[in-house]
Amino acid sequence: MKNWINKIFCGDSSLILPKIPSNSVDCIITSPPYWGLRDYGAPGQLGLEKTPEQYVDKMVKIFREAKRVLKKEGTLWLNLGDSYVSGKSRYSSVKQTLSGKSRGEPVDGNKPDLRHHEFLKDKDLAGILWCIAFALQKDGWYLRQDIIWHKPNPMPESVTDRCTKSHEYIFLLTKNPKYYFDNDSIRERRLTEENRPDAIVRDREWDYDSKQKKLREYAELKKKTGTWTADTDKSKDLRAKIGFKAHTKKLSFTHPLGRNKRSVWTIPTKPFKEAHFATFPETLIEPMVLAGCPKNGIVLDLFMGAGTTAVVAKKLDRNYIGVEINPEYIKIAKRRLAQQKLF
Repeated sequence: MKNWINKIFCGDSSLILPKIPSNSVDCIITSPPYWGLRDYGAPGQLGLEKTPEQYVDKMVKIFREAKRVLKKEGTLWLNLGDSYVSGKSRYSSVKQTLSGKSRGEPVDGNKPDLRHHEFLKDKDLAGILWCIAFALQKDGWYLRQDIIWHKPNPMPESVTDRCTKSHEYIFLLTKNPKYYFDNDSIRERRLTEENRPDAIVRDREWDYDSKQKKLREYAELKKKTGTWTADTDKSKDLRAKIGFKAHTKKLSFTHPLGRNKRSVWTIPTKPFKEAHFATFPETLIEPMVLAGCPKNGIVLDLFMGAGTTAVVAKKLDRNYIGVEINPEYIKIAKRRLAQQKLF
């Protein structure tokens, strides 16, 4: 793997992935081009398929190969946005120049063409991200969670018949039912602890002293014997076996590092002066790297863009592999890494 780590490779992910050794990557964090949104100026690029079905099919094939390179305990964090149908195609035919080292919206010849689509209509939300999630699930991935990236500063929209969109999805997918997930590294501070740091919170999260060990044992016994209440004889007997008084109604315990991270992440977007396209905020990537990749492990980004995943990985003592189809973006990513003294 020495020839792969801490490098960014220029090319199509579907062509580069087959060259990466099997079971070699700890974690994949990536945001593929959204369907029909932007022309990145590369032949055969993902995202300009004529129909959502063609886009989904290509995504499944790419991530089937990604699953091969992922270790058996690895995780995939997949950021996706949805698309609206407009004029039986996708967005306008306005073309922006390459002055910003990236291209603008698709021009006529590259735009999706939904004039003869079976069911999508003008103004429909395509729901393409869930189509992809279910297609990956059908292809063998474990769909473990949908995470909402809430944007408190979303892009304004000149719409009057629906709400302004202020969120995107991040899907957590795994190769196997058991996988690496460092839950403690991304715990959140409890709201009740802001003014009462020693408060006892009834949220059923674990501490590691002897009392909490007994609580874990109690939970395991409960799991094995089925569901019962504190008033049943069986419950009292079990509590007595592990040193709890029979009249105890509820168990209150806390974890010293905070509560479990919630599935809605409120993280503002940040402008990036070197390119007009959207980039990952570093604070969005950090919990994915911390929870999904052990120290000195390898994080793979199949659509590297401006290199945020690589920057965060190196800051957190992980290695990275980047794949990007546009050489101009690779230059931006390398400059960012160099500025951080990480490249």
